Amino acid sequence: MFSFLLNNLFLFCDAPEAYQFGPQDPATAVAEGMLSFHNYLMFFVIVIGTVVMWMLYYSIKNFDSEINKIPTKFTHSSLLEIIWTIVPAGILVLIAIPSFSLLYSLDELIDPTITLKIVGHQWYWSYEYSDYATLEGGESLNFDSYLVPTADLNAGSFRLLEVDNRVILPINTHIRLLLTAADVLHCWAIPSFGIKLDACPGRLSQASLFI
Repeated sequence: MFSFLLNNLFLFCDAPEAYQFGPQDPATAVAEGMLSFHNYLMFFVIVIGTVVMWMLYYSIKNFDSEINKIPTKFTHSSLLEIIWTIVPAGILVLIAIPSFSLLYSLDELIDPTITLKIVGHQWYWSYEYSDYATLEGGESLNFDSYLVPTADLNAGSFRLLEVDNRVILPINTHIRLLLTAADVLHCWAIPSFGIKLDACPGRLSQASLFI
């Protein structure tokens, strides 16, 4: 029973939900790091927003021209200026330290086990497995993936996401992605993988993936 629930949980973790609030469930370590950093960053955003809104309300309420027609007790506080200079700098350091490790993990490319070549075309993608699957004549396994029209969708399929030929990738395997375009600019993105690459004609982009 537990394995059934676990398999179904990971099977649908990358599917969008109606009225979804927040990002999709992560399916890779990089996506999990992005989600954790997002939650970590939101703590500072909420605290800073609360303090700023309180100071704004306090200033409007107590320094209105009808309440204080003549400004009194106006002073420059050196200590206050030092505090509001050091505190934001310290907050930026606390934000920068985990962001550096996340950026490094995005660029880290360990010796890949399999390479997936991706070529963007207008309204469809071409994929190629060039490491292990070799057909007769020396050609690698490659295929085109077209979007399924709305009228041809089956019950339970996802509109504008379902294709006729899906890409199958192994888990617990270091995968290298090579991306380019044949005509115009394209974007290859999978939110649950935490990956978003631009396909540019005449340019080869590379990324790593570990599901």
